[in-house]
Amino acid sequence: MTAVDSLPSSLQPSAAPAAAPEGRTLPQFVLTITCQDQVGIVHAVTEFLLAHGANINEHQQFDDTVHGLVHLRTAFTGPLELTRETLQRNFVSIAERFGMRYEIHDQTPPRLLVMVSKSGHCLNDLIFRWRAGGLGGEIALVVSNHEELRPMAEAAGLPYIHLPVSPATKEEAEQQLLALVEEHDIDLVVLARYMQILSDDLCRALAGRAINIHHSFLPGFKGARPYHQAYERGVKLVGATAHYVTADLDEGPIIEQEVIRVDHTHDPRALSTVGQDAEALALSRAVRWHCEHRVLLEGSSTVVFR
Repeated sequence: MTAVDSLPSSLQPSAAPAAAPEGRTLPQFVLTITCQDQVGIVHAVTEFLLAHGANINEHQQFDDTVHGLVHLRTAFTGPLELTRETLQRNFVSIAERFGMRYEIHDQTPPRLLVMVSKSGHCLNDLIFRWRAGGLGGEIALVVSNHEELRPMAEAAGLPYIHLPVSPATKEEAEQQLLALVEEHDIDLVVLARYMQILSDDLCRALAGRAINIHHSFLPGFKGARPYHQAYERGVKLVGATAHYVTADLDEGPIIEQEVIRVDHTHDPRALSTVGQDAEALALSRAVRWHCEHRVLLEGSSTVVFR
């Protein structure tokens, strides 16, 4: 008896999936898994997908020998009638057997809320990639504590909400932000050079759902004019770090880092320009990888399947 023959009737494979009718596309899914490394995980996953008539398009695996964990990301196409709800329901027994933490996503693009202050280089880059279809998610709206970037957002057809913040109004502003997240079905909050520190409560509410970007001089060059400080010290590398937001300021799990070499010819203004390039690149990659479900959070670190 084959492995497929031994499956319950509800998991028996159907005939090989036919091509989609003209004008329709086959549904696409992504399955991500983290669990203790043990025999039979990959076999169970592929057997499950076979039983549902799925075709694997991409499979990546990382065996973390330090912590004894295995991380998987499998992208696959299913027959027209296959739904995320069906997959979720039928995968429960396998997940319980292996003690898996898992997620199943369909092709619905995540919805993004982008937060900005006065610097527009990251917002401009995100808008460009979104409009070109290369961001992986849909920007739903832009929120800012200033008015300067309203023309940029509205030129792209995006709602722009001015949410001023002061010590006296900070708690109220954060509650309004969470209400916007709920109202607009936001999957990811992107801090695109948003120059306000989020409260611990807000960080916890957005855990795993908020990405920030900062220049790589931290913690060495804190405060104002970091590029002037870097120039005075003669730095040779300028970079940026994109990470998940946590209550520990700028210390969340890192998703992506970009580094650009510089030399003595770069004055503070040139260093700042290079830094903005690094920030835009690192942030857009982090957002895209998150939206494509390529980032698996594991404690204070991440596994990123590029």
